[in-house]
Amino acid sequence: MRALKGVSFDLHGGEVHALLGENGAGKSTLIKVITGAHQPDGGTIEIGGQPVRHLTPAAAHKLGVACIYQQPALFPDLTVAENIALRLEPASPTRRVDWPTRRERAAKLLHQIGADISPDAEVRALSMPEQQLVEIACALGAGARIVIMDEPTASLTQKEQHLLFAVVKDLRASGVGVIYITHRLEEISQLADRVTVLRDGESVGTSAVSEMNEASLIKLMVGREVSQIYPPAESEPGSRVLALKNLGCVAGGVREVNLEVRAGEVVGLSGLVGAGRTELARILFGITPADAGEIFLNGEPVTISSPQEAVAHGIAYVPEDRRRHGVILEMPIAANMTMAIHPRIFPGAWLRFGAEQQLALDFIRDLGVKAYGPEAPGNSLSGGNQQKVSLARWLATKPKLLILDEPTQGVDVGAKSEIHKIIRQLAKAGLGVLMISSDLPEILGMSDRIAVMRGGTITAMLSGKSDAHDVMAAALGQTK
Repeated sequence: MRALKGVSFDLHGGEVHALLGENGAGKSTLIKVITGAHQPDGGTIEIGGQPVRHLTPAAAHKLGVACIYQQPALFPDLTVAENIALRLEPASPTRRVDWPTRRERAAKLLHQIGADISPDAEVRALSMPEQQLVEIACALGAGARIVIMDEPTASLTQKEQHLLFAVVKDLRASGVGVIYITHRLEEISQLADRVTVLRDGESVGTSAVSEMNEASLIKLMVGREVSQIYPPAESEPGSRVLALKNLGCVAGGVREVNLEVRAGEVVGLSGLVGAGRTELARILFGITPADAGEIFLNGEPVTISSPQEAVAHGIAYVPEDRRRHGVILEMPIAANMTMAIHPRIFPGAWLRFGAEQQLALDFIRDLGVKAYGPEAPGNSLSGGNQQKVSLARWLATKPKLLILDEPTQGVDVGAKSEIHKIIRQLAKAGLGVLMISSDLPEILGMSDRIAVMRGGTITAMLSGKSDAHDVMAAALGQTK
């Protein structure tokens, strides 16, 4: 199978050129070719109008190509100035280090991009967006003329996104060409001049952003009309699965939460970053147990002091960071899917690998996981398929309440649509779903009711037919 098949792509100086495509469309492979990590077996590459043969990472760097990945490649135990110096200073065993000049250069580069970061700060003490800014400073210091940004806003707050957007616009104004890879279509109209869409390893369209809309971009990406990104509800709310009364946890910063979730409904949990949404999920799953209030499951009062107790009571939790807490990337799909039910799948000392394989095959079929088979490792899957594996692990416990924290973060529009359909099917089957999301269209499109958190408590309960203004007003504490 060829990862790229005759892709044509060009970038102008002083331009932001967005690169879109579903996971597996060939975006990462194209970037590896441009940065010299992969060698193409056909076609030509030109940089600065000159053909380049046998491009290597070192050669790409000398030609002014820099790539800023979602996870910055910095040394955590070194300072910002030292990390920048490693990229910019020639290596020599006899060369003396000019520390004042090193710090001065780092400070100048950081100031140039508006980053309020000390050159003497250790990288491990920096937030993810601050590390990305250090990477951009490195690129500027190296005289980069082509800057590639791979999903740069995936883990940023709205304020941090605005800072990054300003830096991108400054790069464009200075004549740098920016290749901007994102799954967030709303960012395209804000930043990009042109957009190229890849599908199945081929470039299927390049156009000025002003000539495209979201619907046409989605059609190019998935090869079909996606008329219903958010499928309608197919079930009426049933009996009360979860009820919280004045729930609180000092350690989690959550206080006096009152909430109900019924069988067959999707309750969206909205709010700004730091409002307490994930902290509430961790309380319900017993990671940081409640120290005030009451929890009722199926009408019965319960105490949840650990994840084991939560699972025993029929609660499942798919966390936000699937790479750290959702899927063990080096393990096979089958092992990932059965991890939460080992006592059931392997009773006593019996190793029933056939049962494990069959369960994995059933979930692969039912959830539409695109994989070579149950033995494929987690790191061979796209982000959307990793999310399905993480979901399968907890569905295997046969829960009554499913808590989803950012279920479609960082996945492409096609996988997002598939996950939304799965959520609706689970609700139709009788599960109560509590869905945390920072994606406002997702909250509005998927929720039967919307609970809005602010300052560690729920400040509003809205109808699923509410509009974006209502949700944001409640999140910001505005009252009518």
